[in-house]
Amino acid sequence: MTAGTGELTFDHLLGLEGMDQTRITALLDLSQRMKEIGERPLKKVPSLRGKTVCFFFVEPSTRTKMSFGVAAKRLSADTMSLTASGSSLKKGETLLDTAMNLQAMGPDILVIRHRAAGAPHFLSKHLSASIVNAGDGRHEHPTQALLDMLTIRERLGRLEGLNVAIIGDIANSRVARSNIFGLTTMGANVRLSGPATMIPKGIDQLGATVVPSIEDATDGADVVMMLRIQKERMGSDLFPSDREYHRQFGLTKDRLRNAKPNVIVMHPGPINRGVEITPEVADGPNSVILDQVTNGVAVRMAVLYVLAHRTGGAK
Repeated sequence: MTAGTGELTFDHLLGLEGMDQTRITALLDLSQRMKEIGERPLKKVPSLRGKTVCFFFVEPSTRTKMSFGVAAKRLSADTMSLTASGSSLKKGETLLDTAMNLQAMGPDILVIRHRAAGAPHFLSKHLSASIVNAGDGRHEHPTQALLDMLTIRERLGRLEGLNVAIIGDIANSRVARSNIFGLTTMGANVRLSGPATMIPKGIDQLGATVVPSIEDATDGADVVMMLRIQKERMGSDLFPSDREYHRQFGLTKDRLRNAKPNVIVMHPGPINRGVEITPEVADGPNSVILDQVTNGVAVRMAVLYVLAHRTGGAK
């Protein structure tokens, strides 16, 4: 940690584990101010003029990659982008060699998504550019949790004391882990539920409470966050069928009645409609799923702004 903006003093954003309440609040406040830029007729400011942001996405992405790109452009940064299929990783080049070659082109910030947990942390020890973790394996996805918290705070006015249910594929979800770290730090009560095969041992030691059914999770909930079944990360089938999963853990209008009247429904996307959530709930009055996408741009603007205004090298 070296320099930053007010309470925001960090060289990299690798995860929310260990980030204190003051810093999370400051990031959310800055994100709220950044959101105002997107509401202007001219959605652009010169804050990152002369800075270069590199996007290195080894795993596929729609919302995260696009919103980081929009965020960089709204701050007037120059950008460059690389995917695994279009890189020399396909030819056997190591992650570090690829990253060092990218660094030789002079980016100030490297935004990376990688299938291996810890890949952003590894690069942060070797590169002078600031590293942003855009999702590393099953580990963390810090900007997703930040945009989720911003959305909750906007709609419900606070985070402290809220009951947040996170339901679904907890074992494979980096979104769940970052939200557990962030929400519990901010004083929310987090309940987890899903098939027993998708609840990792020891997850309750992170500060969340594991409950057996979706009805237990949604009972009196202020927020219900549904997670996608990540079949691409499963070594084998962990439930009988999509139909059976929906019967046991799908969010329906009837099940949502267990929650508080002003409950908000969230999903990080992409949605498997009719599996983890019904269309009538995903598109219903309690849904803030598209608000999450809008707030993703604001949060990523805030993160890029802080990292671009640090002083000194990141190593």
